Amino acid sequence: MKPTISVIVPVYNEEPVLPELYRRMCQVMDGLGEPWELVLVNDGSRDDSAGVIGQLHAQDARVKGVSFSRNFGFQEAVTAGLNYAGGEAVILADADLQDPPEVIPQMVARWREGYDVVYGVRASRVGETWFKRFTAKAFYRIIHRITSVKIPLDTGDFRLMDRRVVRAILRMPERNRFLRGMVPWVGFRQVGVPYERQARFAGESKFKSVRQMLPFAVDAITSFSYFPLQLATYLGFSIAAVSLVGILVVIGLRLFAPHELSGQATTLVAVLFLGGVQLISLGIIGEYLGRIYDEVKGRPLYLVDKTWGFEEERPAGATD
Repeated sequence: MKPTISVIVPVYNEEPVLPELYRRMCQVMDGLGEPWELVLVNDGSRDDSAGVIGQLHAQDARVKGVSFSRNFGFQEAVTAGLNYAGGEAVILADADLQDPPEVIPQMVARWREGYDVVYGVRASRVGETWFKRFTAKAFYRIIHRITSVKIPLDTGDFRLMDRRVVRAILRMPERNRFLRGMVPWVGFRQVGVPYERQARFAGESKFKSVRQMLPFAVDAITSFSYFPLQLATYLGFSIAAVSLVGILVVIGLRLFAPHELSGQATTLVAVLFLGGVQLISLGIIGEYLGRIYDEVKGRPLYLVDKTWGFEEERPAGATD
C-alpha cells in the first residue's frame, strides 16, 4: 500500500537513538490512522547505524533505508530522502528527537486544512548552552534581514511538505543546498506550528562548535543573498571617500604646516589596512566563484551504497 505520509530522518552516528526514534514514531504515526513510512538516510555513519536500520526494516517493512557510500552532509541526506519518499505528505525530522514526533499530528492537521508547508517554530530550546541559543537566534535574524527570501524566524528543518512542494524542491539542482531557504522560495501556502525543542535523547550534537556551524551559515548567506558582495562594494566606496578626505588633509598640512608630517608609519598603516580590505573582498568573491565552480562540475549530490525497502536507486533530483 502506498504511504500517505513519509517521514524522512537523516542519520549520522545515531546508533543509540534509532530504537527509541522508531518506537516513538510508531506510537505517533499509528495514531493518525494513515499508511506511513519511515525513510532513514544513513549519511556515511562511522558507527553501526546502517546495521540498526537493516534490523528495523527486517522487523517492520514500513521502515526503509538508504545508505550513502560516504558522508555527504545533512542537506544531501534530506535531498536523498525526498527522492525516495513516496507519501503525499513528507515530513523532515532529526534523529536525535530534539524535534518531538508528538508534534506531527498538529502538522498533519494543518496540512488537512489546505496548507502546503507546515514548519515547526521553536518556542524554546531545552538542553542547549546559552552560546548555542544566542548564535542561533542571531543567525536567524541576520538571515531574515539580508536574504532575498524571507525565512521564518526560529525555524529549522522540522516541517511537513505537500507532494507538489517536494516536486518543486527536487527540480532545484543546486549543489550548495540550504533547504530552510529553498522551501520558502518555492512559495505555496505555508504556516508555522510552535513547539518546544527538546534536549538530545542520546549521542552528541553535530553542530556544537563555531567551526561546524560556520560553513552552514556561509551556505545560507551565499545561496540566498548578494549582501556580502554589496558590502564589499560599499566598503570600497567608503574607503575611497575617507582616502579623498585624507588626501586633502595631507595637502593642507604640506602647504601650511610642512613640519607636522614626518616618518612612514602613517603610510605603512594605510597600506596594510587597504591590503586587508582587498583580501577580504577577494575572499568574498572567491566564495561565490567556488560555488559556481561546484555547479559547473555537475557531480551528483550523493552516491548510494545500499537501500532497504526500495527496488531501485533513485537518481538525485528525480521527480515522480
